[in-house]
Amino acid sequence: MAATTRAARTVAVPLGGRSYDVLIGPDLLTEAGRLIAGRLGKARCGIVTDENVASHHLAALEASLRAEGRLKGSIVLPPGEATKSFRELGPLSERLLEMGLERGDLVVAFGGGVIGDLAGFAAGVLRRGIRFVQVPTTLLAQVDSSVGGKTGINTPQGKNLIGVFHQPSLVIADTDTLKTLPVREMRAGYAEVAKYGLIGNAGFFAWLEQAHEELFAFEQETLVTAIETSVKAKAAIVGRDEHETGERALLNLGHTFGHALEAWTGYSDRLLHGEGVAIGMCLAFRFSEHLGMCPAGTAERVARHLAAVGLPTKLADIPGDAADAETLVRLMGQDKKVRDGALTFILARDIGDAFIENNVPPGDVRDFLAREIAG
Repeated sequence: MAATTRAARTVAVPLGGRSYDVLIGPDLLTEAGRLIAGRLGKARCGIVTDENVASHHLAALEASLRAEGRLKGSIVLPPGEATKSFRELGPLSERLLEMGLERGDLVVAFGGGVIGDLAGFAAGVLRRGIRFVQVPTTLLAQVDSSVGGKTGINTPQGKNLIGVFHQPSLVIADTDTLKTLPVREMRAGYAEVAKYGLIGNAGFFAWLEQAHEELFAFEQETLVTAIETSVKAKAAIVGRDEHETGERALLNLGHTFGHALEAWTGYSDRLLHGEGVAIGMCLAFRFSEHLGMCPAGTAERVARHLAAVGLPTKLADIPGDAADAETLVRLMGQDKKVRDGALTFILARDIGDAFIENNVPPGDVRDFLAREIAG
């Protein structure tokens, strides 16, 4: 196996013959060509990115791949959640074919969760599946969406309802790319970092309560440690439950609420994915308290920390018209975890002790949300 940059930390995702590494550290874009060539052979690379990432970082990645003779071309798409759509998937797939990518070549998903999900989906169906590399440039993508092989697009019926499980062959998380993120995007990604403490590592959540200011100041050791801890947690769960038949559903803490909120706001800038997850996690803990499953005051502690980093924590924090409980429950009915019309939620007994609750009556959720909306 090729050597990595000295500063990079490596987390293995254990999937037998499809195992892969996640490399985490600064200044990895300049090494990307060497890392890809050393680990994945002589494959040619087609980059998929968005306009925002391209303006800051595309030249560096192209130069790195070109130096190894691996660059086939680049495709630059519009930024934003609306890009995860059939409207973009078809033309993207055709452009990758026109680029001349063959089954042994690589799609390089260079961007945040939107690009990773869309480009990964295109790779999964192109020529019935070609390999791809994730080069995530947002905190959310580096700690969550780039790892685990979930790819897909959104539809009016809901988020990520069409897609495939298609594992990357390598993930290269250059922490320097986070320095060009708008602070709102950085905060949104932090929601997924906090999630890993909330679902199964109370000590990590307590550490974040003390260390979050250093993370947002880009103190390298704190930032890399937070990303590495998050990725290790996800890699372990994915290794045990790749296709979300059980334990992996824990990673959806806050997402059943959050995805419904995203759909309700039309996948617009009113609510970023991580912001929806932040509100969703607070709702999940308040719902757990409401059901008598979680000690009183726990939800307030969660909300207090997320608010301290600038994240929304309640429905009233979403700009624009107020949410409607009936509409939100209907949107939750499109969630991938619905079975026989009953909702599945990730609830909590305490911080660091989340569990899967099947068969939650929609009426209970509707009544709870109505109270939340009423304030």
